[in-house]
Amino acid sequence: MPANLSLDELRTAWKAGEIDTVAVALIDMQGRLMGKRFHAQHFLDAHDETHCCNYLLATDYEMFTVPGYKASSWEQGYGDYVMRPDLSTLRRLPWAPGTALCMADLLDHHSHERVPHAPRNVLARQVERARAMGFEPMMATELEFFMFEESFKDLFDAGYRGMTPTARFNVDYALTETSGDEAVMRALRNGLYAAGVPVETSKGEAERGQHEINARYSDAMDAADMHILIKTAAKDIARAAGRSVTFMAKYHQDKVGSSSHVHQSLAKDGANAFHDAGDDLGMSALMKSYVAGQLAHADALTLFLAPNINSYKRFVAGTFAPTRAVWSVDNRTAGFRLCGDGTKSVRIECRIGGADLNPYMACAALLAAGLDGIERGMELSAPFAGDLYASADAPEIPRNLTEAAQAAMDSDMLKSAFGADVVSHYHRAALWEIEERDRVVSDWEVARGFERS
Repeated sequence: MPANLSLDELRTAWKAGEIDTVAVALIDMQGRLMGKRFHAQHFLDAHDETHCCNYLLATDYEMFTVPGYKASSWEQGYGDYVMRPDLSTLRRLPWAPGTALCMADLLDHHSHERVPHAPRNVLARQVERARAMGFEPMMATELEFFMFEESFKDLFDAGYRGMTPTARFNVDYALTETSGDEAVMRALRNGLYAAGVPVETSKGEAERGQHEINARYSDAMDAADMHILIKTAAKDIARAAGRSVTFMAKYHQDKVGSSSHVHQSLAKDGANAFHDAGDDLGMSALMKSYVAGQLAHADALTLFLAPNINSYKRFVAGTFAPTRAVWSVDNRTAGFRLCGDGTKSVRIECRIGGADLNPYMACAALLAAGLDGIERGMELSAPFAGDLYASADAPEIPRNLTEAAQAAMDSDMLKSAFGADVVSHYHRAALWEIEERDRVVSDWEVARGFERS
């Protein structure tokens, strides 16, 4: 669904006193909105471009200036990028009074060419590749998250200990028991819809305090933009209500994780190119090659579906998170699930991704692998069936960030699709997380060894 505000409509809203602020936002490596808030009149006068420090694509979650990047460093002086607002994304943010939002694409300060490792640009390149082949990539992400009774500030001050989920027991699909969270969830659904994000449903998920929210199937870039807006709105609205939410893949070892399943298909001439009414499962030869490509490159894809050390804590048998990189028909134990088999809506769902993924990088990696499968005419193996958790024959998803990062770095497919420097950039990000993990003394180590060492 396109954004819902034109420049002329913004001008009218500014004159009417409805909008006085325009947030111009880029997407960083962690999938967060970064940027500036403009006075609405200044944005109207000078909306062609603005600038930001290029360290924004070379930091970690803590905004630390990570060493070892080729694209930006202290040696190069951390210069500027150009932020070029994408006016097709201009929209109201109903949960932020008087505010509109416009996504921005990053350009090189001198050449004005697209910054190759900027997440929106990485996805744009794969979308353009698909369109050159005659296809429009269609996607949707399903986002899960946990909600807590305490505020973000209270949990930060408490060292993120003693958090209280808003439900006391599993409320998966429950309507009555999730009504206590409707002050946040209703505001989230309505706020997003008014912002041009067509929310379809929200529901209680399979753990205490866990929710899922879904937006309408759309083109790949719009799907990624909506994903970011859902996360932003959930945090902002929860914060305003004195609550908090987390999109960590696994916030506690005794709880299930939070996923971000990615549904995918290719459209051609307005129809689903994945559908073949003559096939037993409704799968076209094109779809079979697309899925075969994702299976062939599953190890390399995982870095962009599970980008953090914590991501791999989610892959636990019996928790609806997959552990095997195989495909199956409507089977939630597989890494790739065929959905809508036998119908015009047939599609493939990748279940590997966690709620902590960067949607632009995840969608780009999945699309690159699928298109490689089509270009090379890959043949799809037979589907797996039954309990994939118990299958010793099915290939495993990489077990940790180290394995996934190396698989991505070794992938000729990713280097060809993204560029070798882009793959190296995100490989360095993964190595930094591993280095930091290895440096820090954890609570587990202290509790285990303080007295008994």
